[in-house]
Amino acid sequence: MSKKQQSILKNKIFGHIVAVGFFVLIGYSLFIASTHMNYIWKWNSVPKYFAYQKEMTIQAPFDGKVTIENGKIIVKGKDGVQDFKISKDYKILVDNNDDVYQDDDLASYTVWKAGPLLNGLIVTLKISAVALIIAFILASFLAFMRISNYYFLKDIATFYIAVIRGTPLLVQIFIFYFIIATIFSIERFYAGAISLGLFYGAYIAEVLRGAIQSIDKGQTEAAKSLGMNYVQTMINIVMPQAFKRALPTLIGEMIALVKDSSLVSVISITDLTKVGREIVANTFTPFETWLVIAAIYFSITFTMSIIGRKLENRMKQQGGM
Repeated sequence: MSKKQQSILKNKIFGHIVAVGFFVLIGYSLFIASTHMNYIWKWNSVPKYFAYQKEMTIQAPFDGKVTIENGKIIVKGKDGVQDFKISKDYKILVDNNDDVYQDDDLASYTVWKAGPLLNGLIVTLKISAVALIIAFILASFLAFMRISNYYFLKDIATFYIAVIRGTPLLVQIFIFYFIIATIFSIERFYAGAISLGLFYGAYIAEVLRGAIQSIDKGQTEAAKSLGMNYVQTMINIVMPQAFKRALPTLIGEMIALVKDSSLVSVISITDLTKVGREIVANTFTPFETWLVIAAIYFSITFTMSIIGRKLENRMKQQGGM
């Protein structure tokens, strides 16, 4: 291959163009293939599952007579007087001096409501955040137990990590929810979050342990010679460097946790995945629904990867990676 050809193939702009063209070709091929399917696409039904307008009404609190004045609907009756402030976008359903009865509609207006997809996204983010907090706290303890000089601590941590990593997450969710959560009356949401946290705590613990043990022992010896105790050495010398080295893998574990949070839908937590199943059951639009949900998960994980990459670059500039 000539040097000219090599330089073209290694050119950054040319490489981006080829990559974009490749994905466009794949997308176009999938589009052509989908047109031959006996399926009616209903993309127009998707937006309302993110947000929709709901009609709200103002109802008469008791029997009485209506007076409309100064931007208010006033209801006067034997049970008292009550007024309702109305704005220009309200639709008034009564006239001045009309007689109304309790629960009659006086006016209506529309408000935007979060759809099931947004509500499911919020649940997914909440359960992932709680699980991450649990996982990092547990992982920190397990990592130090693994490198401890006390063999009973090391054995406990080693056994726990082996069991957790050797069994499927789905099975662990079922066991925790149907046995442990039932015994201690733990709510479904927290049962799912704790299950995720216990599972990923084992993986993150091994990441932290490896990062801590990768720090040269000469640094801990130098810290001791300066009069630092074990805790001071870990906080000021070892852990900052270990965290920098472990960061890329930790970001990967966080992304995996967010994706695996979809498994909590099996215990009826209304996250994105469960919402997707409900939408498909009601609308018979599996392709549109699951493509949208996949895009939402991707947007979350892609954002996390960008943030992680920026943190890595910042730490590289500071040195130590």
